[in-house]
Amino acid sequence: MDRSSLISAGVRRYDVITLFPEMFSALTASGITRRALDRELYQLGFVNPRDFTDNAHRTIDDRPYGGGPGMVMMAPPLEKALDQAAEQQRAAGLEPGPVIYLSPQGERLEHDRVVSLAHAPALTLLCGRYEGVDQRLIDRRVDLEISLGDFVLSGGELPAMVLLDAIIRLLPGALNDADSAQEDSFAAGLLDCPHYTRPEVHAGQAVPAVLLSGNHAAIRTWRLKQALGATWRRRPDLLTSRKMSKTELSLLEQFRQEQADPDNGPTP
Repeated sequence: MDRSSLISAGVRRYDVITLFPEMFSALTASGITRRALDRELYQLGFVNPRDFTDNAHRTIDDRPYGGGPGMVMMAPPLEKALDQAAEQQRAAGLEPGPVIYLSPQGERLEHDRVVSLAHAPALTLLCGRYEGVDQRLIDRRVDLEISLGDFVLSGGELPAMVLLDAIIRLLPGALNDADSAQEDSFAAGLLDCPHYTRPEVHAGQAVPAVLLSGNHAAIRTWRLKQALGATWRRRPDLLTSRKMSKTELSLLEQFRQEQADPDNGPTP
């Protein structure tokens, strides 16, 4: 299926609420995300909540009520920063999009969520710092909380960049090969199959013969079997929620038998 039929064309707008907009040069200066920006597939804007403080020190945080360690980001400047992001999206001719807070308390990011967000014409990403954000701001303005996993980072900027990278590479025209995103790990609910390139023999190991055969049907079958096998070995939880076809079940059983008796299995 043509990926452009999955993710509609059109310029996207992403606005980031952050104290450190300079960190995002990792997206804008290199790689696929820079190329997509050059191709005007998306716009990236930043709002620094320090610009909306009401004191000379541009203080953005304060001690938590009830005591405890650390500092908490205050709601008023964040409210104004979110208003500014919404205004920037309207100025780009778009309705303000959902507000996403990058937080360890959020839902774990999965491929299906990335795909759903890639459909959105506009998004606002809120990057917290310190001990977090005043809960009243979250209750009032945040539509979705997203986490990369069960660990804590210094702030939301790195998760925001990960999320943006995952979204942008799905946009039509972002990848030189339109099929690449469709064949990525997790796009089909499986881990990826092994990949090989020149030379044909390295350190005494040869490229699997099927990949040199020119038989595209056999290559597709081999790749599916290897993807099923890798998922079974490393992420079996993905298979428990997958409705597998008879072909997939048969290929997975072949893989298991080959692993149990590699001497009698076909050439990998």
